[in-house]
Amino acid sequence: MSSSDAVINLAGASIFGKWTPRRKRQIMESRAESTANVVAALSRRAGPPAVLLSASAVGYYGFRDDEELDEKGAPGDDFLAQVTRRWEETALQAAENGHRVILARFGLVLGETGGTLGQMVPLYKFGLGGPLGDGRQWFSWIHIDDLAAAVLFLVGRGDISGPVNVCAPNPVRNRDLAKALGRTLRRPSFLRAPAFAIRLLLGEFGTVVLKGQRVVPRRLLEAGFGFRFPSLEVALADLLNGTRRRNGRRQGPKPRPRPD
Repeated sequence: MSSSDAVINLAGASIFGKWTPRRKRQIMESRAESTANVVAALSRRAGPPAVLLSASAVGYYGFRDDEELDEKGAPGDDFLAQVTRRWEETALQAAENGHRVILARFGLVLGETGGTLGQMVPLYKFGLGGPLGDGRQWFSWIHIDDLAAAVLFLVGRGDISGPVNVCAPNPVRNRDLAKALGRTLRRPSFLRAPAFAIRLLLGEFGTVVLKGQRVVPRRLLEAGFGFRFPSLEVALADLLNGTRRRNGRRQGPKPRPRPD
């Protein structure tokens, strides 16, 4: 790290699954302690200041129903909001030594394997897909390629620091996600999962699944970042319908031109 111009910290235990007291400690400590170690290493670094991009999450904002949230939104008070606040406060200690710190608040990342889609796709393939609870909760998401591009974009922009929402510009409700996923996979998407059953199965994490946040990437858009996958339907088609790789080459919509 002594010769690095940029450090990207993505460490943290997965939040998926039932939250036992032990699991909650792991979620918190895996983020705060790994970030503290990175900050400590940067404090010993010789040479000019570096840039630290530290992962955070849109869970920072808590549960706010239909309120549209940008980076000026206040923090929530639930467990995930507490985790992200501590995570970010730890990362910001690097700024005291002159380093540029970016707090990248990720939405739910959509990739070909694992993560959010890894939890959902198998159910849809067995015809068991559908909305969660009443389906009205917001789903702030980002295609994994856009996430990678946004990280490089932010690291390269010396004028950007502090919180940045790293999510697509078009969040959707859970019921619309269910419909889009069903259409993409050509499978049914009407089997609603009752809220009580989700809470029974997942405990406190069930509340996260049944609520959510309507988050927009205001600072990325104002900075001129161009999303390859701004709409959920195009993102799902790219990831799940064979348009991602053909003949060994990357396929998908061309990037939108960035404003001058």
